[in-house]
Amino acid sequence: MAQVARSSKAQIDVVSAQHAQQIAGSVYAGEALDAIAPCRIHTDGNVYMSNGTAANIEARIDGWTPRSYAAGEAVTLFGRGVRAKYSDGLLTPGSILYLDTVDGRLNDAATTGDTVGVAKAINADDIRFTRDS
Repeated sequence: MAQVARSSKAQIDVVSAQHAQQIAGSVYAGEALDAIAPCRIHTDGNVYMSNGTAANIEARIDGWTPRSYAAGEAVTLFGRGVRAKYSDGLLTPGSILYLDTVDGRLNDAATTGDTVGVAKAINADDIRFTRDS
């Protein structure tokens, strides 16, 4: 089980994002959010990065960030089907990725909070979001 290294150049694919479901407007970052991070809207109405430490509310995903956000900033989240550059040649094409135990990160093995997976590696660099709720 290993955390997947996220590229400093992680970014969303704008073509696939044009057709994806989005949550935008009136949702704000409850903490600093990383680019290409699975996130949830918490009961306080703010967006936080998800993690797979336990099978609880923190393992829920309402969408993915297209870029990093500062705490308090208005957030847009994108849903399943979006492609994104995530890694620098470290992914195994076709592999399933899971929520890591660290907020907003992915792991190559299932965790207590995510036994299904949230993304799939398209090639050595790119992922496709497969879960958003």
